[in-house]
Amino acid sequence: MDPAAVLALFDRDLRQGARPDGPEAVVERAGPVVRQVSPAPGWNGVLWSALDESTADAAVAAQIDHFGGLGLEFEWKLYGHDRPVDLGRRLRGAGFTAEPEETVMVAEAAALDLDVQPPAGLRLVPVTDAAGADLVAEVHRRAFGGDGESIRHRVLAHLATGEDTLLAVVAVTDDGEPVSAARMELVPGTRFAGLWGGGTVEGWRGRGLYRALVAYRARAAADRGYRYLQVDAMSTSRPILERLGFVALTTTTPHVFTP
Repeated sequence: MDPAAVLALFDRDLRQGARPDGPEAVVERAGPVVRQVSPAPGWNGVLWSALDESTADAAVAAQIDHFGGLGLEFEWKLYGHDRPVDLGRRLRGAGFTAEPEETVMVAEAAALDLDVQPPAGLRLVPVTDAAGADLVAEVHRRAFGGDGESIRHRVLAHLATGEDTLLAVVAVTDDGEPVSAARMELVPGTRFAGLWGGGTVEGWRGRGLYRALVAYRARAAADRGYRYLQVDAMSTSRPILERLGFVALTTTTPHVFTP
C-alpha cells in the first residue's frame, strides 16, 4: 500500500467528496469548505477545506456564523496535513476547543488476519433491530459515559433506510449481557469502510475483544467489496491496530465550537 496515494484518495472520496453520514444529514459545499449539517443529535461540522493564510480567518468566521445561526454546536475536523499550517491556532483563537489528537489509520481488508474469534463465553451478534440498538447504547453508556442516545439514534436511523450502509455488532455473554460494541460505516461509491465506536466495558478489556470486533467488520467489508478499512485511532487502540497491519496516514484533531 502506498500511504501517500491512499491519503490522496481518502481526501478526495471521504472529505472533499463527502456524502451525508445519515438519512437526515445534508452535505453542503460553501466555497472552499465542505460541511455537514444535521438535526440534533446528528453530527455537524467541517469535513474539508482548501484554505491559505489569506482566506483561513474569513472561512472560519463564516462557519461560526453559519452554525451559530442554526444554534448548532459543530466540529472542525482538522487533519495534520491541512493548510495553512497554523489553522489549528487560528481555530483556537476563534473560540474552538481542541480535543485529543487521533491517528488516521488504514489497512487493506483482504490483507488482514481475519481468523480471529471472540474470547470464550462471548458471541458477536449483528444489530438488526431496535433491541440491538438499545444494547449498543448500553455498552456506550458503560464504556464511555453519557446517555448513549446519539449512537442509538444513529443506528436506528440507518436501519430505517433499509440500505447496507452501516453494520453494528455487539459482543454479549452467554447470559445476554452486552459488554462490547462497534460499528462500521460503508461509503457507497468509494473503496472505504470506516470503523467507529469500538468500546468495551470495564472488566472485559484486555481480552482481545477489540481485535475480534475489527476482524468481524473487516470480513464484512471484504465480502461487500470494500478495499480499505479506515480508523480514527486513539492512543490506546493505535498499537493494536499497528499489530493487525494498519498504517498511519495522518493525524486528526477535532476542534469543537459551542455557540
